[in-house]
Amino acid sequence: MIVAVPRETAPGERRVALVPESCKKLVQAGYALQIEAGAGAGAYMPDAAYREAGATVEADPAALLGRADFVVKVGPPALGADGRNEVEWMRPGTVWLGSLMPLRNLATVRALAARRITAFSTDAIPRTTRAQAMDTLSSMANIAGYRGVLLAAAELNKYFPMLMTAAGMVPAARVFVVGAAVAGLQAIATARRLGAIVSATDVRPEVKEQIESVGAKYVGIELKESAAAGGGYAKELSEADKARQRELLAEQCAAADVVITTALIGGVFAPTLITRDMVRRMRPGAVLVDLAADGGCNCELARPGETVVENGVTIMAPLNVPSGMPTHASTLFSRNLVAFIQAFTKDQAFQLDLADDIQQGAIITHAGEVVHTRTKEALAKERA
Repeated sequence: MIVAVPRETAPGERRVALVPESCKKLVQAGYALQIEAGAGAGAYMPDAAYREAGATVEADPAALLGRADFVVKVGPPALGADGRNEVEWMRPGTVWLGSLMPLRNLATVRALAARRITAFSTDAIPRTTRAQAMDTLSSMANIAGYRGVLLAAAELNKYFPMLMTAAGMVPAARVFVVGAAVAGLQAIATARRLGAIVSATDVRPEVKEQIESVGAKYVGIELKESAAAGGGYAKELSEADKARQRELLAEQCAAADVVITTALIGGVFAPTLITRDMVRRMRPGAVLVDLAADGGCNCELARPGETVVENGVTIMAPLNVPSGMPTHASTLFSRNLVAFIQAFTKDQAFQLDLADDIQQGAIITHAGEVVHTRTKEALAKERA
């Protein structure tokens, strides 16, 4: 069975879906690995390393995908930009695996279904103990939380830690983290390691212990309705709870030197939480890093992919933050993909098992149809 690894072509994307160590594992499992020339260059992994791992390097991406039985990518397949249509290059019946983010990429989903590609999206893998090793969302969110704090520290006009110097003591910076899923918890831990005083909030009160376990003070409101959506995700609050939450956020942001926002609804779309008025109440010189920019931004004033200054507050909204650490981001993403493939490998080939809960949760298109419930609902709304 041929597994193909095309080059990532999205602007700014430096990751690669499989690293050489993972290629070795799949070759040992009986797969034939073929990789597009230069696919690993952005992550500092040369073609020679892939050859040493037992993979074949192919210069022609159309030929590569045309031969493949199984295609792995980090992001969605290219749909025709610069003459590169990866969906059309694949044969009907090919299996595709990567982070498709189907609710954000409905046109790509339609194209995959029309081409009769069986597409699995790793961001739809159920958050269960058995699937933990396959969870690319968590792997990449961990990197985003870590790197987001470093971006803030580099921009802030103060030290993060309290320091005793010959010129006297400087107090520690105060960091406020919004959202305590994987990215938020890593942001808390990183800010604490840098010596900051950290507080954090989440609409799911059950994460209070997790926040405190990584060294932050939990601040929150008592909800009238549960905000847990299952699987570690949050749902939108009621209007009454939103009003009370806004009061809390305004108070905490005004006291902070750094605000890190990580909130996503269902792991996909970013609710607007930090308003223009909240930013105007923040201290001049404060920094806000919006780690939800890929989903639309948590801050009303944030602009995806840009840094803006409002009333002396620097607002950063970096896109695709894990790509800024391409070597380790690629390594972790690659290990997640290999865990998925190996879990369903039998007789040196990947076996479809749509009765399995992991495949059932992650499959988006199959046999010419969109089979993922939430994606079908989104497509129906788009047509309405």
